[in-house]
Amino acid sequence: MGMKGKVALGAVVGVVVIGVVSANAGGGDKDSGSGSSDKGSSASAGHKPGGKKDGGSAKAAEKKKAAFDGDGEYQVGTDLKPGTYRTTGNTDDMCYWERAKDASGDTDSLLANDNVTGTSYVTVKATDKLFKSSGCKDWEAVDPKAKGTPATSMRGSGGMFKVGTDIAPGTYKSTGNADDSCYWERTKDAEHGLDSIIANNNVTGTAVVTIRATDAYFKTTGCGDWKKTA
Repeated sequence: MGMKGKVALGAVVGVVVIGVVSANAGGGDKDSGSGSSDKGSSASAGHKPGGKKDGGSAKAAEKKKAAFDGDGEYQVGTDLKPGTYRTTGNTDDMCYWERAKDASGDTDSLLANDNVTGTSYVTVKATDKLFKSSGCKDWEAVDPKAKGTPATSMRGSGGMFKVGTDIAPGTYKSTGNADDSCYWERTKDAEHGLDSIIANNNVTGTAVVTIRATDAYFKTTGCGDWKKTA
């Protein structure tokens, strides 16, 4: 599958019916506007008697957590460890990623995929065999215990927000959407399968959605900016 595009799963173009919510999913992922980057504070080391070098801890502070390049095909367990990864700063759906159960390239090997504007979180499972990434910003491992300062507003094409870390739970409103171009999705994980979706919709006009504290992520693309109303 050499072409970038949504294929068969995830937020693909097509009709997805989840519970009582039906959607012509055109999903994508968003950029976290809540400053969830993991930059560690770098303390400047003072000179100590005896001139002992103190570079080890400084190197550790600067080292990224299990980052890998945004272009490549990676064998799970060899090239990258199972876990949740994040890419951010992507533009115009140019970032494409794919989880696969083998390296055949056949359509039926596909487990999940997406085209990304903004931020995407993806959980790579131990049973996955291959992770493909094309045109994406570098991926970084996400510490599941990391705490952020949740925001109460988000960009309408920001991509994917981690609930409780990037974005606070609550009811959000997005206005001025045209031609069903606004797509939103509440998810229970970052695996991007159909089973991951709690609820989703394409919206014209004003969109209102309640994000629960038990939701794992919220995805938004093509929408007006969201603001918390309650």
